[in-house]
Amino acid sequence: MSVIDLSTYELDDDHLELANLVRAFADEQVAPQAYEADRTKTLSIPLVHAMGELGLFGLPFPEEIGGQGGDYVALGLAIEALGRVDQSIAITLEAGVSLGAMPVFRFGTEAQKGELLPDLLAGRALAGFGLTEPEAGSDAGATRTTARLDDGEWVVDGAKQFITNSGTSITRFVTVTAVTGSRTGMDGAERPEISTIIVPNGTTGFEVGPAYDKVGWHASDTHPLTFTGARVPEANLLGERGRGFANFLGILDEGRIAIAALSTGAAEGCLEAAVDYAQTRQVFGERLGSRQAIQFMLARMQLRVHTARLAWLHAARLRDAGRPFGTEAALAKLTASDAAMDNARDATQIFGGNGFMNEYPVARHYRDSKILEVGEGTTEVQLLLIARALGLADGGAR
Repeated sequence: MSVIDLSTYELDDDHLELANLVRAFADEQVAPQAYEADRTKTLSIPLVHAMGELGLFGLPFPEEIGGQGGDYVALGLAIEALGRVDQSIAITLEAGVSLGAMPVFRFGTEAQKGELLPDLLAGRALAGFGLTEPEAGSDAGATRTTARLDDGEWVVDGAKQFITNSGTSITRFVTVTAVTGSRTGMDGAERPEISTIIVPNGTTGFEVGPAYDKVGWHASDTHPLTFTGARVPEANLLGERGRGFANFLGILDEGRIAIAALSTGAAEGCLEAAVDYAQTRQVFGERLGSRQAIQFMLARMQLRVHTARLAWLHAARLRDAGRPFGTEAALAKLTASDAAMDNARDATQIFGGNGFMNEYPVARHYRDSKILEVGEGTTEVQLLLIARALGLADGGAR
């Protein structure tokens, strides 16, 4: 049961129609399978294909390459709608767009775009982005995966971890960051040259490890990857050599908007479930929702949803207008991930013992929401970025 009127957020008719369409899809097709998918830790490929048929994977891409000609507000609304009922499905869409297709669209050659994007934008294929390693992620200098040229081929060696959409039956490739040499900076110091390489699934020497046993996001596909002399053509370099990590940082800002939208959806899902429970649960002969303490808790939950939605919509609108949005994306991600975690905790408290049972969606949100404070940059990273924007983190003056 929706408790918030989206029409009050100054959405145009197309955006509002899309939001209502995806919310109906989420309620009718995603929600009924969410508990069983979580219990069996299974990503529904037919559901991925159904999202593709709705055009969700192609939302922010131009029509001439098979996209829907939409924008990041549209993508955020779709991810938010899915996140209300199943965060695993929402992150599958988010990662499929932000980490799978977007790097190819932004930095790929025409040949790479023509070969890879049609199936990705149609939801017929998925792709992963291999950045994180056991000792590296945001710390690019600690990257240990390497790629060297040998007789017209890149030879990739190393390991990645926590890679989304990397091991499904429709995963086509992963894009990996790797050290391809070194460069001398303006200060004279040697630094690793980080590039991105496309490695198709099935490449000899490329192994997808067993799926992780995670606290949450059980139906999201996540694996460790190893590369042992994996050879791919030299043409599989994605973007300019040495610009791999810098290019990824731009993608990451957009990803933070998408994670903020997902977090907002999760926070709203918790609010909806808690309001419904408070209105129907009888305690000592009266509705649970008649108690002022519960009313205040629900009011604060709605405040968090409202604030989180305003934050990610603002960042998305700046992005779509071609204006700087990095700080606003960090603010949105921080605000919304806090909202998701706080609302999950409060909703579980309202449900009491039932909130500890996995058959109730608030229990799943409680487990799922913690990663929202970690993925796409931790809470502490967002605080650092915001502090830098204030001229504080590096000791400078505004």
